[in-house]
Amino acid sequence: MPEVENAHAMSHPSVMDFQGEEVVVTGGTGALGRAVVARLLEAGARCVIPVFDARELEGCSFAGHDRVELVHDVDLTDEADVARLFSAPKRLFASIHLAGGFSMAPIERTELSSFEGLVRMNLTTCFLSCREAARRMRGEGRIVNVAAKPALVPTGGLAVYAATKSAVAGLTLSLAEELAPRGIWVNAVVPSIMDTPANRAAMPDADHGRWPSVEGVAETITFLASRENAVTRGALVPVYGHS
Repeated sequence: MPEVENAHAMSHPSVMDFQGEEVVVTGGTGALGRAVVARLLEAGARCVIPVFDARELEGCSFAGHDRVELVHDVDLTDEADVARLFSAPKRLFASIHLAGGFSMAPIERTELSSFEGLVRMNLTTCFLSCREAARRMRGEGRIVNVAAKPALVPTGGLAVYAATKSAVAGLTLSLAEELAPRGIWVNAVVPSIMDTPANRAAMPDADHGRWPSVEGVAETITFLASRENAVTRGALVPVYGHS
């Protein structure tokens, strides 16, 4: 079994330095993505972010930032589009893969189309991004994926979601061994339900204070993607907060 790291031991906001580093962030326009990009920019990074639909950028504070490059009309399930995205950085150091989707239903009411859709959103996007990142990285690098708590903790009604996120975890662990000789550390965070406006709207009666904040999860992701992470690879890092 892989070791599961303590996320609290990995948070070092005062020492992370991304000056001169180029980082791809898929899903960078989402709630967690915006928090990650904000932290990376604070630390000096140049961020390359795919955009599928321009409406994703509504209310996005980093859209005009001089260290943000937006690559438009990117379908992360399309090989050519992913290759175009990863051709944007001149020298890629880190690749953070936050894009994905969610659905829940009893297995007997789950259509094959729903299964195939989640495979594409959660696994295909991650696989293509990891593959292209590995092709583009020269020297040491960092890859950070996103699994999910139901991949590690059995949860009813989420069979398809859990299966796709379990596949992301397996991909992460295998790549961590394959790419380690090149100095590329591969890890994944494993969030529970995060405190986002969409999740609050969907679950208004939940105890939102127990959910991890996107800023807290972003801090762990950013550390794993940094040079300050000198030793952690092949880790599935719980970011559960109190939930």
